[in-house]
Amino acid sequence: MSQRPAPSLLLLFLLMIPGVSSAGWGVSYSPSHICALKNSSVIMSCTYTYPTGYWIRKVFWTKVFIRRVEPPDLSEDPEYSQRLQYLGDEQQNCTIRLSHVTLKDSHMYYFRFTTDKDGKWTGYPGVTLTVTDLQVESPERVTEGDSVRLTCKSSCTLTDRATFIWYRNSQLVTTGIIGNQLNLRQVSREDTGRYSCGVDGHSYRSPAVQLNIRYPPVNPVISISPSGEIKEGDSVTLNCSSDSNPPAEISWFKGGMFVGSGRIYSISKISSDDSGEYKCKSINEQGEKYSAVTLNVMYPPRNISVLINGSSEIVSGDSVTLICSSDSNPPALNFSWFKGRRFVGSGRIYSISKISSDDSGEYKCKSINEHGEKYSDAVTLNIMYPPRSVSVSIIQSGQILEGDSVTLICSSDSKPPAEISWFKGGTFVGSGRIYNISKISSDDSGEYKCRSINEHGEKYSDNLTLNVMYPPRNVSVSIIQSGQIWMGDSVTLICSCDSNPPALNFSWFKENESLAVGSGQSFSALQSGRFYCQAHNQHGSQRSDTVTVTVHHGDDRNVIVIAASSGGLFIIITIIIIIIIFIIQKKRKNRRSLIHEYENDSPRTGTYAALDPKLRSSDVYNTLTSVCLSHRLSIPDLLITSRALFNMRISIFKQHPVATYGQDSGIVLRD
Repeated sequence: MSQRPAPSLLLLFLLMIPGVSSAGWGVSYSPSHICALKNSSVIMSCTYTYPTGYWIRKVFWTKVFIRRVEPPDLSEDPEYSQRLQYLGDEQQNCTIRLSHVTLKDSHMYYFRFTTDKDGKWTGYPGVTLTVTDLQVESPERVTEGDSVRLTCKSSCTLTDRATFIWYRNSQLVTTGIIGNQLNLRQVSREDTGRYSCGVDGHSYRSPAVQLNIRYPPVNPVISISPSGEIKEGDSVTLNCSSDSNPPAEISWFKGGMFVGSGRIYSISKISSDDSGEYKCKSINEQGEKYSAVTLNVMYPPRNISVLINGSSEIVSGDSVTLICSSDSNPPALNFSWFKGRRFVGSGRIYSISKISSDDSGEYKCKSINEHGEKYSDAVTLNIMYPPRSVSVSIIQSGQILEGDSVTLICSSDSKPPAEISWFKGGTFVGSGRIYNISKISSDDSGEYKCRSINEHGEKYSDNLTLNVMYPPRNVSVSIIQSGQIWMGDSVTLICSCDSNPPALNFSWFKENESLAVGSGQSFSALQSGRFYCQAHNQHGSQRSDTVTVTVHHGDDRNVIVIAASSGGLFIIITIIIIIIIFIIQKKRKNRRSLIHEYENDSPRTGTYAALDPKLRSSDVYNTLTSVCLSHRLSIPDLLITSRALFNMRISIFKQHPVATYGQDSGIVLRD
């Protein structure tokens, strides 16, 4: 908002002389070419001049220049209205800010103004705006040990001085940055990743570029499946793993003879003839490596079985005994027990006292003789236990918006399977493993948990908090001002609303005006009008009802204050006269002596000198009080006192050029 100051008397005098002009027509831009980063804010600095005696009627920016054709106002274009902010005035400054610029905003922009005498002017040529993005330039082929230089490029040189920043896999890189380049010395495989760049102070980042660093194979690792001893008739799989870039080719050798290629080498129904040393060779263009493993095929016993000695249903805390029986020749003397693939004990009998749910699983025994070994079939210990590891998961990615459908899933480990109940806070809301909320609202926000219960016990999950997002609502404006508002006062308006996340962007509007008059949660109104605010968050916006601000002119307040001061002075004078009359009556016997004293005293000395308004100013009331308390006033004193009070009253009015008495006096003083 700007106000046009009233011209001085000298300027008005000059304007009355025909042909006098203080300036010509013109618009100046600084700078005239701007290179801005995508999604940043751009300031287009601008000043303009026009001949003296003209008044500005309209100012606006446009990106269309056609002679003798009125161009469109950029602030009325939907693509610009929310992003364009006029920072200038209607006198000389025509600066604007354009926010969140895109590549489509690259254009030449012009400032145009019109005056009251059909004077129109467009600043041509205008400001050329080029919007650029960032691209990372990297070498196509990088080998471990090389030095690498990555360059952050833009289509034009940024107008504002830019400090470039770099990211690897979205993590900030702090070393090796020189200007718009990132230098990596003697790169290793740990430097592999996706690199992107940006400018400090801006949120925009370039698209990420993958940096692949080539290196030879590291020592290959061979894994054997099944693990442990290999028995005749088993199917054996050898797996060769090798870390390299580019990926290596794998070859298999038994002794010095090639037997196969590929990462996996399988032998079905292995026999003793397949025993021996196997090697895998990992090779790429950077180098090659070998790794070896030995296969030793055993002749195991047959018909191995496991007997469970105990009740049919095993409950946590029971004692359980497993017995291994074997048909072998010669008889097996060595027995081993395994849970899954993990060794847990030896001997023909394996006992577990105070069994727990952790002991659940598949058990088998291995019988060994001098010819080999063989495993029994696995038997499963199914341990009953109360619920544990109860947790809640949500099938929803990202933020939860009001109106979404949300599904909660309760996971629980228990035997037998547990029944599931759902609670919000301490209130039961449903049952079953899945709890669904269709068209969720803010009232559904809160902490949810599930309870898992079976015949052996129960357990609750940890709380899962649902935080439902919604756009601003219940937007209202409050006025921080008591009593009447006078010209020059600062009237603060506060905008409040209910939203999640909290609204951080507030715009202020004056009724029937399209352009915002302010931003921020508070706004200072300097003139009368009807105002409203609009609150925004990333999910939407809402405006408040209008509030009325009435500003009174300052002259009325001065009249009231001075009139009140004059009325108070009249009351003081009346009280003083009453006190004086009382003192005169009480001191009547000394009247002549007082009169004589008065005739001999100079009116410019002593107590009476203090009553002269030419010699006293703000302390005249203190002087009068001192005179009253001295008990020395007579009739001449009364006359001098009254005259001094009258002169004082006139002096007070002279200090206030505009003053008005109340209706009783009917007196008005003005310059």
